[in-house]
Amino acid sequence: MHRPLYLLGFGYLAICGAVVLRHRVGPLRGPEHPPLAVSFGGSAGEWFSSIKPYCNSVEVELAQRQHPAPATLGGQGYGAACYALGGKIDLARATLDRLPAAERAQAAAIVFGVGHPVADAGDDRSAGPIMELVLDYIPSHYMALYHAGMSEYALEQPALARKHLKAFLSYYHENDGWTQNARDVLARLR
Repeated sequence: MHRPLYLLGFGYLAICGAVVLRHRVGPLRGPEHPPLAVSFGGSAGEWFSSIKPYCNSVEVELAQRQHPAPATLGGQGYGAACYALGGKIDLARATLDRLPAAERAQAAAIVFGVGHPVADAGDDRSAGPIMELVLDYIPSHYMALYHAGMSEYALEQPALARKHLKAFLSYYHENDGWTQNARDVLARLR
């Protein structure tokens, strides 16, 4: 009685073995890698608009390796701004330093333009390093001086805050909220 069941079981195993042997998979390969760099055909501003969502500390380096900024002054300025938004200030500085000396201030102005809304939104702590970077190339940029000073005040760096806010007041002479705020902070730092 068990003999027909054994034959049926061995027959099933033989069929399964034949199916497995007929459908052998080729050798395993590693993952396909995308091309190292894809050139962008649009303007620097269009490039930045497309990459801006990736200008964060996790994705910025890979995104810029795969989709490098245009090789123009504007492209390099936006590339540096993207690194700066991602907190990669050293990479932003290296991007600016690769430009001819006469073009670095213009590119730093692009970095300021991208970082300024961060500071105006009240996040002086995050904007501080970006403003410091701008000041390395445009030392008399009064708004960068203001935001760097406010950042240093928020981070309890009184000597640097004092230095930048005093410099801000030496360049900016409007009697408005920026001036009053700088004076108030300087008074608190005494």
